[in-house]
Amino acid sequence: MPPRVPASIHKEKSGILPPEPDDSSPPAEPDSTRKPTPIAISRTARNLLIAAAILILLLLIWAVPILPVVLLGGFAVALVLSFPVQFLAQFMPRTLAILLAFLILLAALLLFAYGLAPIFIEQSRDLIAALPQLMRDLEALLVHTLEALDRSGVLPTTAQDVINRLGQDLEASFGVIAENIVGGTVGIVFGTFSFALTLFAIIFIAASLLANSRDFKASYLTSVPVRYRHDALELWDDLALALSRYLSGLGLILIIQGAVSAVALALIGVPYSVALGAWVSITAVIPFLGAWLGAIPALFVAFSVSPTAVVLTAVVFIVIQQLEGNVLTPRIQGQTIRVPSVIVFLAVIAGGALAGIIGVLFAVPALAVLRVIFDFLRVRLRTK
Repeated sequence: MPPRVPASIHKEKSGILPPEPDDSSPPAEPDSTRKPTPIAISRTARNLLIAAAILILLLLIWAVPILPVVLLGGFAVALVLSFPVQFLAQFMPRTLAILLAFLILLAALLLFAYGLAPIFIEQSRDLIAALPQLMRDLEALLVHTLEALDRSGVLPTTAQDVINRLGQDLEASFGVIAENIVGGTVGIVFGTFSFALTLFAIIFIAASLLANSRDFKASYLTSVPVRYRHDALELWDDLALALSRYLSGLGLILIIQGAVSAVALALIGVPYSVALGAWVSITAVIPFLGAWLGAIPALFVAFSVSPTAVVLTAVVFIVIQQLEGNVLTPRIQGQTIRVPSVIVFLAVIAGGALAGIIGVLFAVPALAVLRVIFDFLRVRLRTK
């Protein structure tokens, strides 16, 4: 009786089953048209993966704090240059328009560097050199005032005790300040390369955002279901318009406050007016409080001129504060954010309490974004 042949061999010979692969033959190429095999996971696992990705991103930002600065800086530069790029793109290719916009920005920076920067540097150096004499003048004025109060019987102790106590406090404070200045100077010297690298990264990100803005917009819209794409496009345009208006308005406010304070101080006769005006422009980033912070160095320097200069300087900064609080911020930024001034002020306070100076700087743009999102959802959300 012949031995039985397994059924699998008959099937292999008849073509029902494919022949076993030969080990000597090269492996078959993968089929590129084949769809990826889905990997089924539970909803809990998906949520855990999303939470882990967010946690890793937050840890990366915490470990490398320069990353959000570079990203936000590049985003801000791209928003500011988006208007001239759109205008120039009507007459030339978009790539050439982006290049021309950056050249205009570079020309403006060079004009500032060769025009106002030397005056600012010279006056800042002279102001630092004059600080000891300014302190002595302020001390003499303080002694004269305390002696007058002592003769009137207003002080609870003698004028000399108050002067000694203030001297000790000022000495300790200036020791800390001097230590920070020295440390900051060393940090600046060793951080020059890092600053140049950061600036290059900001410019690179801004140029990339401008060059690929249409691709980013298209990717954003295609990630949204078709029925919501019109609304998603409206949200994109509203956010871009609000942030670009805020940045443009902020730049205008900085220029106006710095120029007005510098010219007014020069007319009064207060020295170092350009350096003091630049300081006002820096502090003007903080809404409502910036004018008061900018007044402190100017009043300090005005003490070395005359009591009249002190009074006039105080009047100038009261006018600047009123101009900023009642005209510039409500009209320039208020029209963009469209919230009451008290809400802006509370947002600045909350931002400072949560994240210090960084929170103060980003409080108003965050409020602008929240306002746009609120308006977007207010007319669309419906309860069942």
